[in-house]
Formats: sequence, C-alpha cells, structure tokens
Amino acid sequence: MKKFKKTIQFATLTIVAFLIGGCTVKDAKDINETEKSAYVSITAEEAKKIMDEETGYLILDVRTKEEYDEGHIPNSVLLPNETIDEDVSDLLPDKDQKILIYCRSGNRSKQASQKLANLGYTDLIEFGGIVDWPYEIEVIE
Repeated sequence: MKKFKKTIQFATLTIVAFLIGGCTVKDAKDINETEKSAYVSITAEEAKKIMDEETGYLILDVRTKEEYDEGHIPNSVLLPNETIDEDVSDLLPDKDQKILIYCRSGNRSKQASQKLANLGYTDLIEFGGIVDWPYEIEVIE
C-alpha cells in the first residue's frame, strides 16, 4: 500500500509539472512571430548603403523638433519618440515598409524601434544616432 501511495504522489507531481511547464513553453510559430516583429540594429555605414542602393524605405528621425531643425538626414521624417503610440498610422500607414530609425545617440531610436515593433511594424532597422552619421545633413533655418 505504501508503494502505491508513493506512485500516486509521483504521478500527481509529474502531471502538475507538465501542466505548469506546458503553459510557459512557446511553440515554433510563436517564436517566429516574435522574431518577425523585432527590429535589427546596423551601423550608419550600412544604413547609408541601403539609402544609396534601395528604394521604398522611410527614414525616421525620433528626436525632438528642435533637434531635427538643427540638423537631420536628408529626406527623413520627424516622429518624436515621445509621441509614438497607436495613432502613428497616418504617418506610417504601411506596417511592412522598411523603416530606418535614428535619434541623437542611439537610445531613443532603440526605444522607438521597440514601440513600433509592438505596434506591428515588421521591417524596422535601427541605426543609432546622428552623432555617428558622417554623411550629409540638412539644417532648417
């Protein structure tokens, strides 16, 4: 009888362990969906190469308007990081468009990239800050 009781206890613990573990394991589909929604980080040089060789992308500056006016990458669009929320679809209607994202030093561009990924944007490329941009910039006077 003692052996039977231990067997029942072991079986119960095993079932509980499988139930708890089963709730936290992601299947391959979930993992792939997560990877699709993430952003990638590249260098300024790699971003410039995309800008020179490809079309159909959007360059997104996530600094403040004042910072943008002081100097920004040509053809970039301003969308301050603090304003990124569910209402960005007017400025960014295509969630599958390639979006190159930068800020001043790289911190806000990472935050903005994650926010956009969380909103369902799928082709996000974060390339750091304008402080590391050795190419042409435009100034609004």
